[in-house]
Amino acid sequence: MPNFVSIFRRYTRLMLRGVDQGAAAVGVLDDELRRQLYLIVRQAGRALTRDDVAGQAGISRRLAAFHLDKLTERRLLRAHYARPPGRSGPGAGRSAKYYEPSDLELDVSIPERRYDLAGRLLVGAIKAESPNEPASTAASRVAREAGADVGGRVRQEKRLRHPGAERALATAASVLEEHGFEPYRPAPDSVALRNCPFRELAQEAPEIICRMNHAFVDGLLRGLGNDTVRAVQESTPGDCCVTLRRA
Repeated sequence: MPNFVSIFRRYTRLMLRGVDQGAAAVGVLDDELRRQLYLIVRQAGRALTRDDVAGQAGISRRLAAFHLDKLTERRLLRAHYARPPGRSGPGAGRSAKYYEPSDLELDVSIPERRYDLAGRLLVGAIKAESPNEPASTAASRVAREAGADVGGRVRQEKRLRHPGAERALATAASVLEEHGFEPYRPAPDSVALRNCPFRELAQEAPEIICRMNHAFVDGLLRGLGNDTVRAVQESTPGDCCVTLRRA
């Protein structure tokens, strides 16, 4: 299991990482329309064709293709060809070009990464470590307390007493969006998180960072004053390891 020293080394590298690749990608996003198309693809939750993007943006297919290919050149998007759903075999026509977000991370946080938050939680865990409480356990406790503190402040600001499940899900989703989790609703009774704000740290030490992440979200729910929504730790390809689900 990676120890906290190795995690902090990784954390330091992330905070001091060079910005050459990110700067080139950011330059592509200077164009307002291109930035809009990138966000359309990013938020779709599935691969989109040029026609899909053009339709949502209200522009021509040709113009959409030009900007999408520029985003692909800078590795902000990746593209592949496939037959549209329901069309296969002879006479099905040409394959369509599909676009989806790449794994490229930018130092301007697209998608947003919150290594600053992870750093604060890890520092708190190390300070709280004792012979009776290992640092990994302390990390979960500190994260849960931090989430509860955030939830408590939001509850006070919004004057929530005991919010029902739907209000709690909606409020938690709004708060988590501010923290870079990119929440979406796969079903009426749940909120999934498309982005992990601690992604690279989680890849190095999932048994610590994912537990800490889960504890933070669970603490947020408890701070909001709702006991009918649970933070469930489950792995979905491409998503954060936590889902909010009505009990």
